[in-house]
Amino acid sequence: MDKDRAIGIRKQFTGAVKKATGALVGDAKLKADGEAEQLAGKIQNTVGGIKDKLKE
Repeated sequence: MDKDRAIGIRKQFTGAVKKATGALVGDAKLKADGEAEQLAGKIQNTVGGIKDKLKE
């Protein structure tokens, strides 16, 4: 597994936690930051998946 995939998965998880926490406490900035981090993680995970396919 490419390191980008591992980092992307971690960012997705962290972003989801921030998003949920922001929604729970009513903090719009924290929720938006979580959504942005989650999206960045999805992109990085996708890039890592492409790298894995190219290595095969």
